[in-house]
Amino acid sequence: MRHVLVTGAAGGIGLACARAFHALGDTVTGVDARADVLTTTMAPMGGRAFTADLSDPDCAGVVDRAVAATGPVDVLVNAAGIYPATSLADMTARAWDQVQHVNVRAPMLLTRALAAAGRPAAVVNISSSAATRARPGAAHYCTSKAALEMVTKACAVELAELGIRVNAVAPGFIEVDSPVNPVTPEYAMAVSANPIGRAGRPDEIAAAVVWLASDATTFVTGSIVRVDGGGTAGSTALPPHFPTTTALQEGAP
Repeated sequence: MRHVLVTGAAGGIGLACARAFHALGDTVTGVDARADVLTTTMAPMGGRAFTADLSDPDCAGVVDRAVAATGPVDVLVNAAGIYPATSLADMTARAWDQVQHVNVRAPMLLTRALAAAGRPAAVVNISSSAATRARPGAAHYCTSKAALEMVTKACAVELAELGIRVNAVAPGFIEVDSPVNPVTPEYAMAVSANPIGRAGRPDEIAAAVVWLASDATTFVTGSIVRVDGGGTAGSTALPPHFPTTTALQEGAP
């Protein structure tokens, strides 16, 4: 039985990950900024719930609290993240930094705190398809996820000698019904135009996270697993580039 620490466990992908590990018999510690919601969601799992502000430079202390309460952490899932909509014209240093602190700095600090124990473990970060595709109003978010993917690789390289594997799952659009980070129906329809033809579910992301933390992936580290319905491969929203079927021209490649 492992001790699994999940940030963002009060809802969405974080909660789905917590439930998936609990279903395997693991002991789960949940971390979130929403104390009341976190306590309610963690209660059925019997796990501990710690409130933490991941924008705080001292947020990694939650790892020490989890270790003191339950024992060494075997799996760290950095699922917490924020994605406010802010145009470049309205972007402030504070708005930019808040997203970087929660989405990039916190996972790095928590991973560093985990590594301080000097024992084997698995870390899975939650990135996004936004790491490779910019969109209006999300310069801070897209940048943070691109940076998180490099943090994942950098940590994988530096921590391999300790037996710590660090990977990431990059979801496409996932239906989470988040009161903290709501999205418009128009946006949801646009980003769901992937080859599979629908939005993803939190449990589908959790399945990939559980796999990366398992003994089935002991030779996998520094990898980014894209679970996006094929959205990174291409979009079904674009029409054919020709009006009708055309024949190959003689001599054409």
